[in-house]
Amino acid sequence: MTFPSPTQPGTSQPGERLAGHLLVEALIEQGIDTCFGVPGESYLAVLDGLHEHRDRIRFIACRQEGGAAFMAEAQGKLSGRPGVCFVTRGPGATNASIGLHTAFQDSTPMVLFVGQVAADQRDREAFQELDYRQMFGPGTLGMAKWVGEVHDPDRLPEYVSRAFHTAMQGRPGPVVIVLPEDMLTRPTSAPLLGRAEPALAWPAPSALADIRGLLAQAERPFVIAGGSGWDAAACAALQHFAEAWNLPVGCAFRFQDLFDNRHSNYAGDVGIGINPRLAERVRTADLVLAIGPRLGEMTTGGYTLLQAPRPTQRLVHMHAGAEELGRVYSADVLAQSSMACAAIALTTMAVPEQGPWATWTAGAHADYLANLVPTPVTPLDMAEVIKTVQQLAPHDTVYTNGAGNYSGWLHRFVQYHGLQHSGRTQLAPTSGAMGYGVPAAVAAALLYPQRTVVNIAGDGDFLMTGQELATATGYGAKRLISIVVDNGTYGTIRMHQEREYPGRVSGSDLYNPDFVALAKAYGWHGESVDATEQFAPAFERALQRQEPTLLHLQLSADVSTSRTTLSALRAAAIAGRTQQPHNLESGSRSAP
Repeated sequence: MTFPSPTQPGTSQPGERLAGHLLVEALIEQGIDTCFGVPGESYLAVLDGLHEHRDRIRFIACRQEGGAAFMAEAQGKLSGRPGVCFVTRGPGATNASIGLHTAFQDSTPMVLFVGQVAADQRDREAFQELDYRQMFGPGTLGMAKWVGEVHDPDRLPEYVSRAFHTAMQGRPGPVVIVLPEDMLTRPTSAPLLGRAEPALAWPAPSALADIRGLLAQAERPFVIAGGSGWDAAACAALQHFAEAWNLPVGCAFRFQDLFDNRHSNYAGDVGIGINPRLAERVRTADLVLAIGPRLGEMTTGGYTLLQAPRPTQRLVHMHAGAEELGRVYSADVLAQSSMACAAIALTTMAVPEQGPWATWTAGAHADYLANLVPTPVTPLDMAEVIKTVQQLAPHDTVYTNGAGNYSGWLHRFVQYHGLQHSGRTQLAPTSGAMGYGVPAAVAAALLYPQRTVVNIAGDGDFLMTGQELATATGYGAKRLISIVVDNGTYGTIRMHQEREYPGRVSGSDLYNPDFVALAKAYGWHGESVDATEQFAPAFERALQRQEPTLLHLQLSADVSTSRTTLSALRAAAIAGRTQQPHNLESGSRSAP
């Protein structure tokens, strides 16, 4: 059977076309011009639709579904609208689940389209068949906000519209749409439903009155900004609110680009490797205004900076999702609000003539500035490496990383200019997913070719998705630099081993390839850097090239974090066990 050529979106009476083609038209109508994925036989009709509309939307064929899903997640972070990923059934979906989980924990809008077996083969454990509603289980501890399966091609526009609305509204997050193979090849003349825009929620006036009342009583207030759904206007409003009330502002774990880090009200990042002085400041605050973050484990220091369920501080929690408010913390004020509205609403509160916390705020910023001063390390000083990157790279450079101790230098020493000045410039997984940084960097370089993108990756982190260097080369990425920090170990795990089982290393050593040769095999330029003074010239050369560059940095395994070494951790752990013996069999601590 043959079908008419697909009609263009917006035609009042669209002609009959394959459902797979209609799906592509629906994505174009949602403003999607790039999607990521790995091709599969279960959605060939969609691939044909992408070919039909190749002048309006491109499909980036990735080397593994995990990388593709990470790229779509990064797309969602950068654009504020759902990133789009296509994968085939079974193994394709399971591989993509890491990116879906990251989107869920990071509250990133994303739509994952998964091919499915034909309807007449369902429930027979057909080739690569899975039940995706069971697998991705929507819920507060699932991997998706909603999982839908389309059986009627005439309802495809309805499902796409719902998917985009659901991904963006309330607490943003990922949605999964399952596409049976036979459904995609059926003809349909269903009309499109228009571009989805999120419904925004403003905080109640009574909540704003209560917040103002708590601020009026406070002596040591502290703001923690985080979560997704922010835009430039909201970030500008947050800065205006902080200035008007002279409040210290910290950014939640891996949301450091929400507030200008150079601003006199900035106090630092509240996350892994937190400045000890900042941690103490959060603990001793008498009022915490959490604007946007979930207040998860990393931001709260394992629920110790803010004790759960009832903090010692007075707590205001503003969040876009009603289901998140009161879920972990019993707060004094719970205010549901979209982040595009929350800070703007806060600026409407009447400001008192003088708050009593000027010294408190100035001290918070002074602590932050003091934390920018590193302890020198030889022969290769990662603090100086990051400071050099910051000095030489354009102000709107996008920084990406995955998981690992190496990211601590990036978090501590990069000063982000804020969303209102540069757009999103930090792409990092609050889910702690290794392998995120390389695909995120590739996506950023392809989506914003005019911007410089710098990826910082550990050796273990890099090799989880390093094959996506081929994707960057194949699709013409240029202003892209990947800095591989090679210490021959899974550094975070080794750190925990030395703390808990000093000197008993197991499973954390790595055997690495020649990273420079690997980069060249993928069509990148590659250089090795062995000493601090070699880095600046190498990075300057990378900035001037019209091809991606990998810089291989050899770091001693002993240099564990931006604050300590494995030797110091081991010595402290051994000394502690002298005072408090450790039962290696049970993992418990017993009295002497």
